Amino acid sequence: MDLAIVFLTVFAGAFIQRLSGMGMGLVAGPVLSIVLGPVEGILVVNVMAVLNATLTTISVHRDVDWRRFGLISSVMIVGAVPAAILLKVVEVPIVLTLVGSMILLALAVTTFGRSYIPVARGRGWALVTGVVGGFMNTLAGIAAPALTVYAQASRWDHASFAATLQPIFFVAGLISILVKVSTGAASFAHTTVWIWPVGVAAMIVGILAGTAASRRVEKDSARRIAVALAAAGASVVLYRGVAGLL
Repeated sequence: MDLAIVFLTVFAGAFIQRLSGMGMGLVAGPVLSIVLGPVEGILVVNVMAVLNATLTTISVHRDVDWRRFGLISSVMIVGAVPAAILLKVVEVPIVLTLVGSMILLALAVTTFGRSYIPVARGRGWALVTGVVGGFMNTLAGIAAPALTVYAQASRWDHASFAATLQPIFFVAGLISILVKVSTGAASFAHTTVWIWPVGVAAMIVGILAGTAASRRVEKDSARRIAVALAAAGASVVLYRGVAGLL
C-alpha cells in the first residue's frame, strides 16, 4: 500500500512540476512525511526532486536563465547548513511556523500588492533568494515558495522561471541530501529499496504526461498554478509547525 501511495504521489508531483515549474516537493513532501516519517520522508523527497529536476531540465534547457541559476544556486549551501543544524538543536515546529508564516506573508504582498512594490532588480535579491531557498529545502523539502516570491517581485517571465527552477531544484536537493546525511540529521538506513524503482517509474510517466498537457496550458494559467502551489506549500509548512506546537 505504501508503494502505491509513493507511485501516485511522485507521479502527481512530476506531472504538476512539468506543467508549472514546481510540484515535486510541494506535493510529495507532506504525503511522504506521513508515510515514511518527517525526516526520512523529506530525505526521500530530496532524492526524487534531484532526479526529477535532472530529467525535466533536459526537456526545457533552452528556456533556462543560466545567469540567475548561477546566482541563486551558488549560495544555497549558506542556508542549508544552518537548517541542518536547527534540525538537531531546535524544536522543528517552531522553525516551521516562522518560515511558513513569513513565506505566506511575502507571497501575499508580492501577489496582491505587486503593482505597489518596486521591481526586485540586481544580484542581491537573487542571492538572498538562494540562501532562503536552501534553508527551506533542507528544513522542509520545499524551496519553491521562496523562489516564487522572488519571481513575483522581479517580474520574471514564467516560461524562463519555470525552466530555471529545474537546475536550481537539482542543486538544492543535492545540497540538502549531502548536508543532512553528513551531519547525521537524516539517513537512508530504514528506507526500503523498492521506493527507488517505483518512484523513478512514476516520475517518468508524470513528466511525459505533463509535457503533453503543457502544450494546452496558457502562460497565465501556468503562473497562477505556480503561485497557488507555492501558497499551498507554505501553508503546509505552517500547519506542520503549528500542529507540532499544540
